[in-house]
Amino acid sequence: MEQREKRYVPVIVRFDTDGKMRPMEIEFSEGQTFPVDKILDVRRAACQSVGGVGDRYTCRIQGKESYLWFEKGRWFVAAKQVQGKS
Repeated sequence: MEQREKRYVPVIVRFDTDGKMRPMEIEFSEGQTFPVDKILDVRRAACQSVGGVGDRYTCRIQGKESYLWFEKGRWFVAAKQVQGKS
């Protein structure tokens, strides 16, 4: 099974007139940013792979479905763990 790690990431967010957040762009590493093409779903959920509970945004990024969590004022992803890191 592929190992995952909780990685906090910077996110550019837009607020609509009702105060709802919409993530617009995610920075996975310095200089590596990806626009969020579409928000498919938002719900309260637990991240089974790395722990944590928050608002889970199901996003389409570069044609792929990805999860982005908003937990206690910070954004995180369940990133693939780099070999050699624990």
